[in-house]
Amino acid sequence: MPSASGRRRESASAIVADKERGRHELKVDASSLAVAVPTGDGSLLKSCPFMVGGHRWHIQYYPNGNNAECKGHVSVSLVLDEDVPKPVTVEYRLGIVAETRALFFINRKEKLVSKPEIVRQFRGRESWGYSNFAKRQELFNRVRRRNVDAFTIRCDLVVRNGFRTEAAPPPPKKAARVPPSDLHKHLGDLLQSGRGADVVFEVAGERFAAHRCVLGSRSPVISAELLGAAATDDAGVVLVEGVEPRTFRALLRYAYTDALPEVDREEADGLHRELLAAADRYELERLKLICEDKLCDTIDVGTVETTLALAEKLNCHVLKETCLEFLSRPANVRAVVATRRLHPASNSRGQ
Repeated sequence: MPSASGRRRESASAIVADKERGRHELKVDASSLAVAVPTGDGSLLKSCPFMVGGHRWHIQYYPNGNNAECKGHVSVSLVLDEDVPKPVTVEYRLGIVAETRALFFINRKEKLVSKPEIVRQFRGRESWGYSNFAKRQELFNRVRRRNVDAFTIRCDLVVRNGFRTEAAPPPPKKAARVPPSDLHKHLGDLLQSGRGADVVFEVAGERFAAHRCVLGSRSPVISAELLGAAATDDAGVVLVEGVEPRTFRALLRYAYTDALPEVDREEADGLHRELLAAADRYELERLKLICEDKLCDTIDVGTVETTLALAEKLNCHVLKETCLEFLSRPANVRAVVATRRLHPASNSRGQ
């Protein structure tokens, strides 16, 4: 019924099966099928004890049957290895697998014997399984054909411990669908429109309007080097030297949107080199790593020497290692030397 405050309180619970799953694998030397062994307890082999569902179990293996009637067969059973006050219900499955090598040296386990799932009640120190699990000679032949010296007895079991009550999980919280952030789009539009711009940069005769607060927040070096009073001319325009207009345009776009402009493949390599140098100059570490990563993907015979020189100059360790790895291949070195002979002037300028 509604509470005194008028709010409705809801709760739920559930009765669920209390059960635990487990698996035990007993690896067996295949020679146990080849040598003469007696029938019955004289040949009994056991797995180490294992715990599932709060109870201790082990697997019994008879390489020549657990009694005279099943001589010539392998007997396998699951044993509850403790006394219990009440029967324990178990779902279990017994099988035999062998590890074989497939293509590309990948190991896989192949089923040799598989039995259907059994449901039994164990009453303490009791075993259930199969006396005639598999014919001894047939199993040995299967193992030998796969050129392995062992097989594995596998037991998958689910121990049922009755039922228990648990609180049902609360209903999923209703939430509004939140779209991805579009801050970068708005800042990009702000840069493109020039609204509220309070600084103008001149780069090789081309002017760019921007906002001091945005650039200053992105890089202390930009704030000190480009926005200081010493960097302006008489008209208050900031003069930028040593940077190409296209590079400065891309630098501004990154500062506002955290992304680089899309450019043609032919133009991208040169732009990323220039941006790498500019990012190093203005201490934009993320931009520097982005450019370094892009240049690693475009190293070829014609660019490797120039890229290596730039990587060494700017301490770009990953880019340098990528260039050296490229040059470690004799075919690439021969191609670089041939290119240098065909275009000596361009290569000397790139050094």
